[in-house]
Amino acid sequence: MTTPLEPIDRAILRELTQDGRCSFTDLAERVGLSVSAVHQRVRRLEQRGVLKGYAARVDGEQVGLPLTAFISLTPIDPAAPDDYPHRLEHLAAIEACYSVAGDASYVLKVRVAGPTALEDLLRQIREQANVSTRTTVVLSTPYEDRPPGV
Repeated sequence: MTTPLEPIDRAILRELTQDGRCSFTDLAERVGLSVSAVHQRVRRLEQRGVLKGYAARVDGEQVGLPLTAFISLTPIDPAAPDDYPHRLEHLAAIEACYSVAGDASYVLKVRVAGPTALEDLLRQIREQANVSTRTTVVLSTPYEDRPPGV
């Protein structure tokens, strides 16, 4: 069972999800603690696995990957092994893989250069995982990577 987060830890998480490069000095100022207290709390949140890491957020358009899509995977043979994440993990265009309830088994979030690249990726996914796919192309992203309700 997980230990509930204290309000000050939630405040620290909120600040870090907004600015993961925030210095301990700035973070301490924002949450009203000393630098050493903030450092201790952040280290404890890391050790507990609440903070899983720090990452740069990249603008797909700026790096030549303007098309985002969600691809639902449904097994062609329901008796086949459920190893789709392993079969597809080498495909760099797949940004995230979610196991889901419902008709589909998994939903993939992908970023590609355009429709032709998406078509090629779909072919690779179908061949390598022996699945049928349903694709939803993202038209715009009003917000993304919002912090969980901390």
